[in-house]
Amino acid sequence: MKRKLEISELIFKVISYLLLTVFAVCCLYPFLYAVSSAISGAQAVEYGKIILFPKDIQFEAFKSMFYDNTFWNAYTNTLFITFYGTLWAMGVAILGGYALSKKRLLFRKTFNFFLVFTMWFSAGIIPQYRNYLNTQEIFQGIGITDDKWLVVIAMGMAAMNIILLRNAFEGVPSEIEEAAIVDGATEMQVLTRVYIPMSKSTIATVALFFGISRWNGYFWARQMISNSNEHPLQVFIRLKLEQFQDPDQMAGWNEVYASDSAIYALIVCAIIPILIIYPFIQKYFAKGVNMGGVKE
Repeated sequence: MKRKLEISELIFKVISYLLLTVFAVCCLYPFLYAVSSAISGAQAVEYGKIILFPKDIQFEAFKSMFYDNTFWNAYTNTLFITFYGTLWAMGVAILGGYALSKKRLLFRKTFNFFLVFTMWFSAGIIPQYRNYLNTQEIFQGIGITDDKWLVVIAMGMAAMNIILLRNAFEGVPSEIEEAAIVDGATEMQVLTRVYIPMSKSTIATVALFFGISRWNGYFWARQMISNSNEHPLQVFIRLKLEQFQDPDQMAGWNEVYASDSAIYALIVCAIIPILIIYPFIQKYFAKGVNMGGVKE
């Protein structure tokens, strides 16, 4: 038999559901507006008639984008940076988190202090810019001229993600590690066969963080990648926006869709992969943050 809710509990639930509904609508509305603007006619968009639902529906903005080879080139570059950037960042973060979780590590407290310190106090843009330049010189010295690799390797990793992995690894019972060592497991086997499988929720969560940051990466890609054929999607969208804001280049525009519709179409296509991937990782998200965020 269900317990009857008290008045205070009922009020709390009503307010909670109301606030969550408002928050969900605020999150969902920009995406719905972008979709409506992308498929609406030129006059409806230019005169601000779009509030929620599309008007004078057309799909020419999407068609023009799909037939644009530079768009697909930028999409490929973004996939490249996201895939290899996430792999690189996860490899470094897992090894770093595993090492920092070991009490036998020399200067462990000092390393952990610097990790937490840099999480709260960033070095700033100038040191990071110098890091990119030095890495670029090294790459050029060994014959790597593709600046996408520069963004993949030199892009910073949030200290919080390493801390999440460190805390998750610290939560693995030491008895399991000792049993594996007795059975003859090496250090790498302990990591790959004990710690990683038992921390997959946190690893999936951190991988999501890294993947989104690389997928949405704009600033350093714009600054460091000079070859337009290597620009990722976010830089491509920004350059398109600058092009559409140039009166000289927009002279004679007579398409059935507005220039803003083309930008919104690009934005919608840019967010679709995240919308597809996120539901599969969502089940690990809350569990992963709780496991990695709580230090026993």
